[in-house]
Amino acid sequence: MPTLRQLVLEAVRVLEAAEVPSPEVDARELVLFALGLGRTALLTRAHEEMTPPDTARVMALVQRRAARIPLQHLLGEVEWGGVRLKSDARALVPRPETEVLLELALASLATTHAPPLPRVLDIGTGTGAIALGIKRARPDAEVWATDLSAAALELARENAEWNGLTVNFVQGSLFDALAGPFDLIVSNPPYLPESDRLSAQPEVRHDPALALYSGPDGLDLPRQLVRQAASFLSPGGTLLLELDPRNVTILAQEMTDWHVEVLPDLTGRRRFLRARR
Repeated sequence: MPTLRQLVLEAVRVLEAAEVPSPEVDARELVLFALGLGRTALLTRAHEEMTPPDTARVMALVQRRAARIPLQHLLGEVEWGGVRLKSDARALVPRPETEVLLELALASLATTHAPPLPRVLDIGTGTGAIALGIKRARPDAEVWATDLSAAALELARENAEWNGLTVNFVQGSLFDALAGPFDLIVSNPPYLPESDRLSAQPEVRHDPALALYSGPDGLDLPRQLVRQAASFLSPGGTLLLELDPRNVTILAQEMTDWHVEVLPDLTGRRRFLRARR
């Protein structure tokens, strides 16, 4: 029977053979999750022999990851932006780079003096990550969140209940069935060019295409959002978008009636658009 350490090494070998990104990290996460162990067990129980059922349970998960099912779907949850989120195929897996969008949103709200409380709108909420991250950090804010997908909204509502947070969820496209004004409108909309479907990582194919692709240059929906946003922002309000480094400057240059800044992500790539009228 393999020891815990040997089981981790075997999991790494399988994931490396499948060309899974970060195979060591994923192997450790899957082993700990399958066995219900804390992180210190990798040191304190490294030489403990695993039972056949435990080994089988671990390797079944590892094989699913080797088939490029996203790690977050296998673990069933992800910690993001100060909240715990259920993660499955109903919505886009929250990406680490999008936490910068949350930070920009909170920085914007820190300079907002809207009586009696700031109103925030998250368009295309998916798992509810941004809306719930804002509500966790700013419980005084009135937060609204929309999505075209009923399944995604169901997941977002589950996440809100799971975290004990109150957000107003609305199903619809962009600003359907909403009444402004909002002091902050934030969105991580679909922004990938349609041609990216052909070269997408296998994990990405488990995300809803509705949340990923938006026309030839990836800007079909973001352009619609910008056109409508002006009439839903309060005076001095802010629009924040996450886009692709390949197209964020294109949209910024088209927004001639706005004061626009293009901001970098954690790797220095220009990804975020901040705009005011």
